Amino acid sequence: MIEIDGSYGEGGGQLVRTAVALSAVTGEEIKVTNIRKNRPNPGLKQQHLKALETAAKICGARVSGLSQGSSELFFAPVEIKGGKYNIDIGTAGSITLLLQCIMPALPFVEEKVELTIRGGTDVAWSPTIDYLKHVTLRALEQFGYAGSVTLKERGYYPRGGGSVSAVFEPCKLHGFHFRKTEGNKKTESNPVGEGLKGEKSMMEEIIGVSHSSNLPAHVPARQAESARSLFLEAGYDARIDVSSSEFFSTGSGITLWKGYCGGSALGKKGLPAEKVGRQAAEEVIKELRAGAAVDIHLADQLIPYMALAGNSSFTVRELTLHAATNIWVTEQFLDVKFKIKEMEGLFEVSVG
Repeated sequence: MIEIDGSYGEGGGQLVRTAVALSAVTGEEIKVTNIRKNRPNPGLKQQHLKALETAAKICGARVSGLSQGSSELFFAPVEIKGGKYNIDIGTAGSITLLLQCIMPALPFVEEKVELTIRGGTDVAWSPTIDYLKHVTLRALEQFGYAGSVTLKERGYYPRGGGSVSAVFEPCKLHGFHFRKTEGNKKTESNPVGEGLKGEKSMMEEIIGVSHSSNLPAHVPARQAESARSLFLEAGYDARIDVSSSEFFSTGSGITLWKGYCGGSALGKKGLPAEKVGRQAAEEVIKELRAGAAVDIHLADQLIPYMALAGNSSFTVRELTLHAATNIWVTEQFLDVKFKIKEMEGLFEVSVG
């Protein structure tokens, strides 16, 4: 049995999710203690429980400690099984974080897994559903990963009620090296005239979606226009789709991406739509200007897949505590050793 100190490093829910996913892959029983020990409300929260319950169901695990506020978890997997699963988080708990808990195990199923999940698609402190679909899954495809996500209905905090369907196929992972030219290659767009710093600059197209539910249509439009204006100032072209809907919950948000770099922001009461759009755009611009292959959020998500695939690497502008913690957890389960090297103002993370 592998024992994991849940307060190590970042000490949040991600540590538990990664441990459970790799437990399912390796078949190793685990005991996680001190779960979220240093957080204002320690222990497991409702959204963690749903993710862990789903993981237990998919791999037929024996499990204890699945209760709100629990600081200790025992998880003993049996066999990862395909099939159809319906999951209702019951709150605006993040659908993407639930998927994060099970996705590393799904290449090893014998038949495809089909999921229908209700919960939050665009909520704070988690990747948006658009980021998962257009950045995370696109990056995982480079390892040979076979998965797709379809948005049915958006769910915002606090009501949730979003709906997503996802399909994952058995697959064989292989190594991949993320390079700057793959993520940040300039597009063959029309050149800008005499502009930035008096030089001609090739426009780089950024893709995005600005959305809202039960709000005036001008809200997502203003989010998009604000982001687009900032991109133009910075020398990038942007194509941002705008959608206004009437779903179960009320809210707005915007997700932007180019290659393996993305950014997002969510609306909230009293926050002008222009600031929402600008916040997301600033996040993307910061990543692209750094010249790294992947953004800081994707970096930590890639760690377990790199270990499972072998012979992989990426560059990132900053090695976050999330990423360092994920590296530590992954090394507890798999016979791998990550290497971290500073080069030209970036960090290169690799595994042999």
